Amino acid sequence: MAQCDVKDEAKAITHKTYEYELMHNIVGIVQPPSVPQFASQADFETHLTREDFLYYHYGCDGFRDHGWGCAYRTLQSMISWILPKRHWQSLLNVPSLREIQQTLVRIEDKPSRFVGSRDWIGALEVFYTVDTLYDVPCKILHVTRSEDLAQHIPELVKYFRDFGGFVMMGGDMDAASKGIAGVHTNGKDSYLLIVDPHYSGIPSSIKDLINNGYIRWQNTKEFVDSSFYNLCLPYLK
Repeated sequence: MAQCDVKDEAKAITHKTYEYELMHNIVGIVQPPSVPQFASQADFETHLTREDFLYYHYGCDGFRDHGWGCAYRTLQSMISWILPKRHWQSLLNVPSLREIQQTLVRIEDKPSRFVGSRDWIGALEVFYTVDTLYDVPCKILHVTRSEDLAQHIPELVKYFRDFGGFVMMGGDMDAASKGIAGVHTNGKDSYLLIVDPHYSGIPSSIKDLINNGYIRWQNTKEFVDSSFYNLCLPYLK
């Protein structure tokens, strides 16, 4: 994206100052799940988000979004991964929750009353936002209620191998939106590296987030069977 190509909508996103430095360099600290006994090297592989992102979570900018803002926070983490890949990143900023809402109203995805509301967003709105502001195409991966999430692991492995991106995941019965920063398979089980935005407060360290389960490897068998899931995969190298 050349300087002349930076969209006015993206330029209008204001610079933010936070009360504390947001956590980053997360994926290099989390250890992958243990390898089953007698498993061969060919049976397991781990693929992670390449390059850094910031950990956005409930209230991290002083705005109280507890109970409804998890997808917005995951979107902010995704955008923090996207911006350094743009040549004119100094012109670009991560949008606030209100700026995200204004973007969705501007493209007529939402009515004007949406700005300032506590309405949730999902994978489609995440896609609309990054595409509108930063010209990043995305794929929506839909996992139906009748499907096993593990069926889609090969596609996620390929995505992380090819793009090394940061993925947003949302559902219906499992309405807790979350980020995915990696995938691990060991020949028997499959895991996703969850970046959970539901943390409230000021984290003392990444280890604190890991110990409290906000950054964790989750077996695909532990996801809600009765829920469908939509995953937003940004296609940007």
